[in-house]
Amino acid sequence: MQFPREILQQCWFLAGPTACGKTELSLLLAEHLNAEILAMDSMSLYRGMNIGTAKASAAERERVPHHLLDLIDPHEKYSVAEYFTEAEACCREIVARGKTPLFVGGTGLYLRAILRGVFNGPSADWDYRSELESFAETEGNAALHQRLAAVDPVSAEKYHFNDVRRVARALEVYHVTGVPLSSQHAEDVLTPEECPAHVFWLLPDREWLYDRINLRVDQMLEEGLLDEVKQLLAAEVPMGRTARQALGYKELIDYLEGVWSWDRAVEMLKQQTRRFAKRQHTFFRNITECREIDVHPEDSPTDLLQKILEYE
Repeated sequence: MQFPREILQQCWFLAGPTACGKTELSLLLAEHLNAEILAMDSMSLYRGMNIGTAKASAAERERVPHHLLDLIDPHEKYSVAEYFTEAEACCREIVARGKTPLFVGGTGLYLRAILRGVFNGPSADWDYRSELESFAETEGNAALHQRLAAVDPVSAEKYHFNDVRRVARALEVYHVTGVPLSSQHAEDVLTPEECPAHVFWLLPDREWLYDRINLRVDQMLEEGLLDEVKQLLAAEVPMGRTARQALGYKELIDYLEGVWSWDRAVEMLKQQTRRFAKRQHTFFRNITECREIDVHPEDSPTDLLQKILEYE
């Protein structure tokens, strides 16, 4: 599936790692563009997962209309293809109202899907995936990567051996279909003429970002993240696998289930969030359609807005 080029050309994109300052900047940019915001975040789709996903507040949604939030319950599954379809429908409605669609978030898979299309692969085989994850834990990520190289060298060349999730998914596709993922999914990289003119990602100073991540975790805990996790676990239908693995939720679930002490759980949450931000950095850097916007510690949201508008 490919996003309609005539719609894509009218979209703006603001991506970047967690805690880098996207929220306030996105509101300013939306107001400048007369835009409506489409969340590009795989976890803010879930109802009830608000604090841990830094979901747009009621005041922010009143200031600028937001879409693609609170679509499913935490026990439900949601694919990239479903996001793609919902995003396309939202964009058509926004454009029909004479406004600009502005995608904002940190889920690189969603950004790449909008820009390059979606491969409708087979449904997850959770038993096989768990087997692969256990293999990686016992034998090492490099050993799992070697298994992929044996059946799909093109995908193995593309994915770093520490990207266990994507390596496992490529092996899973081959296991289910008997055909390498690379043979089924040839990304449609946009030509310069087709590429949207306004695809940006925020590139912050790393130490500054890590300090902000640590502070954000502390703030989320003060705002009641633990109570939010308890409420989700107490729901009539338990959280699904994907929701339980979300940053901030997994670590606190582990605490509640006695895997970690409180201090260790908080430490793990900060550490895993920093690692996640590093992976996001690598992902966006490798999407050639993205334009880097350097973020310095002294930059205000207004300063960053001016940097983006210089490209107009």
